[in-house]
Amino acid sequence: MADKMNPIRPTDDDARALARGLLADARHGALGVIADGAPMVTRVAVGTAPDGTPVSLVSDLSAHTQALQSNPACSLLVGEPGTKGDPLTHSRLTLQARADFLRHGAPGHRELAAHYLQTHPKAQLYIGFADFSFLRLTVCRAFLNGGFGKAFHLGLADLDLTTQSPNRLTKNEKRPDH
Repeated sequence: MADKMNPIRPTDDDARALARGLLADARHGALGVIADGAPMVTRVAVGTAPDGTPVSLVSDLSAHTQALQSNPACSLLVGEPGTKGDPLTHSRLTLQARADFLRHGAPGHRELAAHYLQTHPKAQLYIGFADFSFLRLTVCRAFLNGGFGKAFHLGLADLDLTTQSPNRLTKNEKRPDH
């Protein structure tokens, strides 16, 4: 029996550039969480912090926020399928991550809000609401599908996210298995 060919290509500069561009250009994405023991996916607004860390602005009232408060393990899919052709031929990036909340009044919140509003000006309508917090995603792994037959596994250095703050756990949290 012939050995199966590994479909994952060696990561190269083109793959790194594509992945970084998908993340930098993303304005929304699909956020996957575990809610009540089952997977749940929702659309969220996406931006990046000045250090490149993926962020979203979320409400405490949403089911995905409540799920992340119980289990911070999550994934984020970014990349637009376009309007023409087969959507599976368009590039997309999946990040496996750990969610941390940055609440109003916390150090860095004001600066992140100003930065976020540069790319999400309509968020001005609700960014000051007491139930809204920033969700910072500390990336563990990344998977790039650059189109048909172009799959890559990426690390933090490939995404230029090596300056991310370390995963901090509160005394009641368990580290997600990534």
